[in-house]
Amino acid sequence: MKRLTKLLTAVCCLSALAATPAIGRDWSEIKSSGTIVAATEGAFAPFNYYEGKTLTGYEVDVAEAIAKKMGLKLEWRVVPFDAQLAAVKQDRFDFAIASHGYTKERAEAVDFASPHYCTGGQIAARKGGALTAADLKGKTIGVQLATSYFDAAKKIDGVKEVKTYKSDPEAFSALRAKKIDAWISDKFTVMETLKKNANAGIVTGEQVFVERVSLIMRKDNKEFMDQINQTIADLVKDGTFATISKKYFNEDITCR
Repeated sequence: MKRLTKLLTAVCCLSALAATPAIGRDWSEIKSSGTIVAATEGAFAPFNYYEGKTLTGYEVDVAEAIAKKMGLKLEWRVVPFDAQLAAVKQDRFDFAIASHGYTKERAEAVDFASPHYCTGGQIAARKGGALTAADLKGKTIGVQLATSYFDAAKKIDGVKEVKTYKSDPEAFSALRAKKIDAWISDKFTVMETLKKNANAGIVTGEQVFVERVSLIMRKDNKEFMDQINQTIADLVKDGTFATISKKYFNEDITCR
């Protein structure tokens, strides 16, 4: 889901989120400030993660490219995925660049920009285990909390239980520990995780749904949304997103 690193300028954990000043800015205020404040999870390789103390990943590069094209600097906040929607509604930053979708009820609370990449939810399980949707009948699945993978997993016929975890590394650890029968996540994150854990005895299975992933913004910020969408369209057209994609995935994952 390879490395144009950018120094982390601000770290915001869940316990400190309430103390972060509200932003709630429209496009004129953002442009005047010269800075976009963006949030990401920082724990979803290869999309957003740390190398030492440095925040990096595909979506970090994408956000940096968006800011640069708009003539702005980018200031980062690192916010747990399940806290991002609340923070958007509280105007704690201008946008969050999320690596996967939210559950339906959470998604209705925010607006979404044009998709910056297309992917899908993929099964991972132990060799000889539940590697297809049909195999999941009577099985327990692990997914990241508050994501669209939770909704998708619940819809798979015959699934016994869907357990949620704070992050994908926790879900993967649960799979390795045999606490769950399968893990469903973004196909590129599954690929990256298994590449780094080649001796874990875990393999990829069936892709169970397709997903178009977008950055999230507060509702009713139309002028800023229009500026973001035009910038995304420009970066798709000029090949910038394709170049970033190929750096991390050796293929263009941009939505067409």
